[in-house]
Amino acid sequence: MAQLLLFEALREAILEEMERDCRVFVMGEDVGHYGGSYKVTKGLAEKYGDWRLLDTPIAENSFTGLAIGAAMTGLRPIVEGMNMGFLLLAFNQIANNAGMLHYTSGGNFTTPLVIRGPGGVGRQLGAEHSQRLESYFQSVPGLQMVACSTPVNGKGLLKSAIRSQNPVLFFEHVLLYNIKQPIPTGENLSSLERAEVVREGKDVTLLTYSRMRHYVIQAARILVSQGYDPEVIDLVSLKPLDMGTIARSIQKTHRAIIVEECMRTGGIGATLRASIMEYLFDELDGPVVCLSSQDVPTPYSGLLEDMTVVQPGQIVQAVKSMCTKESVQ
Repeated sequence: MAQLLLFEALREAILEEMERDCRVFVMGEDVGHYGGSYKVTKGLAEKYGDWRLLDTPIAENSFTGLAIGAAMTGLRPIVEGMNMGFLLLAFNQIANNAGMLHYTSGGNFTTPLVIRGPGGVGRQLGAEHSQRLESYFQSVPGLQMVACSTPVNGKGLLKSAIRSQNPVLFFEHVLLYNIKQPIPTGENLSSLERAEVVREGKDVTLLTYSRMRHYVIQAARILVSQGYDPEVIDLVSLKPLDMGTIARSIQKTHRAIIVEECMRTGGIGATLRASIMEYLFDELDGPVVCLSSQDVPTPYSGLLEDMTVVQPGQIVQAVKSMCTKESVQ
């Protein structure tokens, strides 16, 4: 198995799908000869030329609309946002067109489209470059949303997203591009609607995704060394949520803590907590805890930035507090 960084795994996924299907093409700012802002498309322009690696003007609304039109005619575009926060400029195209055209056309059109790129809180990138768009798009009908967290699921999810008939928002975290992992040889496809059980346990269910998966794993190591047995689940699919996997875990542990980088108000955690309370209330031994980022624009200061995002120590403390309180009761 080859050791690949996340950005290399994503590039391999795009390369394999472009070789497999001549309808697949990439468009966005600097995706061609520059190779993308994080080198996910490096070298592809030399192999496939300017018509399949389209360098666009700085006009997100326009080129996202172009991609949606291309998808309607049978092509399979991959739109890269240089930073996912910039795609707020294309919110109308993504929400009113990509998400709804299949329905508003009476099923006459499909939009097999992938919109991907770096997002999340980086290292001192400032507020406008530290957006978490999953909170903005989760309520838009007709869209699927997935968040990769490792090279293995990154490659498998991206290949599946490119083959999907649905418009897929594919979230990559800016701080995960350089994590390395062995990639299995052969076909590598991952379900767009399944969560991943990262670690099995019996004391508490830790639900997370993207960068926070790695923070939760750090916290789990500490907890295990102190006698706790947490179960860790990477949501992967943010829309739809895999409530089957989540339910099986909570029916075993009877406790749930959500750990996310998204904002507390209106974030993925808020939606997930409401679903757990609605469908799994009788399985819970106590309230669902949600550890989220602070509801403030991300500061440029590194120290203040860390204070807005959940840290491994907070996860450890939340688990100890939940388990201790319930054992006393």
